[in-house]
Amino acid sequence: MRHHLVLRVVAKLLIPFILIFGLYVQFHGDYGPGGGFQAGVIFAAGFILYGLIFGLDKVQKVAPPAWIRVLVAAGVLLFAGVGVAGMLLGGNYLDYGVLRHDPVHGQHLGILLIEFGVGTTVAAVMITIFYNFAGRGREDR
Repeated sequence: MRHHLVLRVVAKLLIPFILIFGLYVQFHGDYGPGGGFQAGVIFAAGFILYGLIFGLDKVQKVAPPAWIRVLVAAGVLLFAGVGVAGMLLGGNYLDYGVLRHDPVHGQHLGILLIEFGVGTTVAAVMITIFYNFAGRGREDR
């Protein structure tokens, strides 16, 4: 346990910055490079680093697998829900312009929601893949 002290300290310092950078990429994606997919991968990398350094049991206490499964579905539902909302408001599927009083504001809101749904799903799927691969060795023992 003691021989991992440097890794543990560095991870505790880096993980908050990784998560904040993931949020930055998420919410800056409609103005510049980035967006939901990139942000989801960065955000998941923070949790995966935590799991690699502190162990699968610890990361599953922070992000329980049941919650992660809910986030996978919630992200997909948010993506699809924005498309359906556009249709219900008289536009086409994923036509963001009808979401607000002004098409420009509607485009901004729509892309923000879509990218958030993509980011949520990508992060949750990446964490699920990590959980599945990291937990594999336990079944063989």
